[in-house]
This record gives sequence, C-alpha cells and structure tokens, in this order.
Amino acid sequence: MRIAVLSDVHGNAFALRAVLDDIRAAAPDLILNLGDAVWGAADPGAAWALQAEFAPPSVRGNTDERVAGLRDGREEMRAWVRAQVPDSLPAQLASLPVRLDVADGEVRAAHGSPRSAWEDLMLTESPAGRTRPARFAELRERLDGFTADRGGQVCVVGHTHREMLAVVDGVTVMNVGPVSRQKDGLPLARWGLLTRRAGHWTPEFRRTPYDAGAAADWARAHAPQPVGAFEAAWLTAGREP
Repeated sequence: MRIAVLSDVHGNAFALRAVLDDIRAAAPDLILNLGDAVWGAADPGAAWALQAEFAPPSVRGNTDERVAGLRDGREEMRAWVRAQVPDSLPAQLASLPVRLDVADGEVRAAHGSPRSAWEDLMLTESPAGRTRPARFAELRERLDGFTADRGGQVCVVGHTHREMLAVVDGVTVMNVGPVSRQKDGLPLARWGLLTRRAGHWTPEFRRTPYDAGAAADWARAHAPQPVGAFEAAWLTAGREP
C-alpha cells in the first residue's frame, strides 16, 4: 500500500498543481491532506478547487479553524479568503476531525498533533521562546495513546512547516513539510510518501519545484495589501519574512 501525504497548502494553487502532478506519477492508493487548505494568498480559490477534486482535507488545520470561525483573529484576512472560496467551505472545514486513523489503524494523520490542530507534535518551545525538537516523553504524551502495542506504526503531521522524522517506542513520527510557505530557505513544495511492505511502513520526503515567482506575482496583484506583499516575500525567499 502507498499513501501520499500533503499538508499546509495555504491557498497556493501554483505549488499544489506541481505536487498533484508528482502524486499522480507516484500512483498512491490513498491521499491524505493534513489541512491548512486555503489560508494564503496565491490563488486560494483555485487551490481549493484542486483540493476539492483531487485531495480533499482529511483533518482540520489550525488556519482552517480560523476560516471556519472557530478561532478569532485576523479578521481582514479571513474575510478576503472567504470571498475567494465557496460559501459552504467554512462549515465543511469546521466538520473535519482533528485526527484520522487509516490503514486498519496503523497510520494516524493529524495537522498539529493528534490532540490539537494548534499543538506542535515534534517541536517544543522553551520559556525563552526558543524551539527545540520534542523529547521522547513529550512525543509519547502528544501522540495521545497511539502506540505500537495498540497497532500504531506511523503518525504523520504538518503545521510546523518543517520536514522532520523520529521514532518513539516503535512508532514512526513524520512531519511531511508544507506544500507552501517553507521555513528553511528552499522555495520547494513538499509532500510525503508512505509505502507498506512486509507489514512495515517506509516514509519518504518528496520535494517538488514550482514557479514560486508566478505565485508571488499573483499574490501581489490580487491580495489586499500588505497581505500580498507579505505572501510574495515568503514564497520567493523560501522562509517567513
């Protein structure tokens, strides 16, 4: 069995088209979309249309909760994004689960962690505001009962916009990285592939080039300012400005 995993599209139709082309070539049995579907400024309407047809969200992301009105804040951005997508989308995003188990319970999918779309599974912030990799004890707690002795093998997440991999007590924990809004200086769209052979899962990180300049140009031309300029700087620099 092969499962393609994407996360954090953030309304970037340009990056998503390239990722979907790669996924089709990989011919997976299942596609998981870990959320944060449209909160962004590189043609979120087209990005949603592509997801609705080819890779609907499997779980709810934290910015999906903003679009759905489950969280307050960023009202101007929320209003603009909602104007780009179908009126039914906020309710659809609100109805998504925080986590989803597939492949007979061997694979768990979530956006941030199995407990919350807002919680980093694989990173921990110190009181001084610095971020470090989560310790095994922290991972165990955040996995929320997803363990090898209960049949769990892989937990896949997004949210942090970083590619990461760990193994804790026999469970592989994978952050597939984002389709859009990288944080590592490389403006490449990311996704992941899980392959099951002989009862075990092998994770692969995939990186897909796309026309980040065209995405940035769309944001500058169509999104309200300063949103468009902020998005364009992020996309072209490959990291948050």
